[in-house]
Amino acid sequence: MFLTAQIIQTAIETGLIYGLVALSLFISFTILDVCDLSTDGCYTLGCAVGVMVAMTGHPVLALFASMGAGILSGFIVGQLQTTFRVPSILAGIIVNTGLYTINLAVMGFKSNVALFGTDTVFSLFRGLSDSAFWKEWSNLILLLLITGAICAALHWFLGTRLGLSVRATGDSAAMVRASSINPGFMIVLGLCLSNALTGLAGSLIGQYNKMSDINLGTGMVTIALASLIIGTSFSSRSIHMMWKIISVMIGSILYRFIISIALRLNVPTEAFKLVSALIVAAAIMAPQIRSMVAVRRRQTAEIRQRRAVLEERRAGGPAAEGGTETGKIAEKNGGPSAEGTAVRQTAEKDGRSISTHSREPGTEESRQKGGQD
Repeated sequence: MFLTAQIIQTAIETGLIYGLVALSLFISFTILDVCDLSTDGCYTLGCAVGVMVAMTGHPVLALFASMGAGILSGFIVGQLQTTFRVPSILAGIIVNTGLYTINLAVMGFKSNVALFGTDTVFSLFRGLSDSAFWKEWSNLILLLLITGAICAALHWFLGTRLGLSVRATGDSAAMVRASSINPGFMIVLGLCLSNALTGLAGSLIGQYNKMSDINLGTGMVTIALASLIIGTSFSSRSIHMMWKIISVMIGSILYRFIISIALRLNVPTEAFKLVSALIVAAAIMAPQIRSMVAVRRRQTAEIRQRRAVLEERRAGGPAAEGGTETGKIAEKNGGPSAEGTAVRQTAEKDGRSISTHSREPGTEESRQKGGQD
């Protein structure tokens, strides 16, 4: 088979983990309208903290520790933007650069750390039952429970007064300020929340792969952005926040399916970044391409309709009697109809205008009266 059940299962599992990073960008990029480029370093930070805490025998605590590390990273990015007026892009680059050294320090200045021989949240959850089905699908079930709880909690939070203030800050900071709400605090809060999800995703992927690497987060912004754009294409016309959140997770899973297909097509791993970039470019251009195709189709239909009217007029068909649909449409749009244009062209060839032609009967009648006199 081209895609086996194991490949599909792995794509869904990793897609759910990367979906948390896509939700992070959904909060910062879509809701807050802030470009946070610290995602790469924060993702590696969450993985490093999660692996190191799990090595002490506390894999569940590692998840919360990674979220706390992500909150701290988001707080620093937010303070740089709001308090010190550093542009969002530059603030993310500064924090991302500094996190490289911090991540090395967390891992004991090693480029990678293995987690073999230590329990993880996945091994603990797998040990709840001895059935073969549970052993095979326990990882997916656990990830569905975690991501489902995160999506539900995020939907609830964005519906509260505080969450609505965060959403309003992204729409119009001036309006929020006029409502006696501090937009800087809302930006910091939103960035802390988004980076907490990034840290959680890093901890999950570290325990899922049982290792942490210093270059693990390289290109994570591109991957999350691709998942976000693919997901929002399903909910661009929806007003329901829950569907928007779920569509982001669906976009992440679809992205992993695309990567799985690329693997089956023997695409070299060195080209995965190029594949990610092409996916992002295609997802961004897709709406514009659809609108361009729709406009081209309408233009083609109008040209065909006009040609049909001209052919009927030349053949002396019903179109020559006037009042055709094309003429009515042109008159409705405020432009000259095809019939009116033909009349004016005929009048100009005869050397007289329509207004002169309308006065000719009166002129002939006056001449007859003059002859009788």
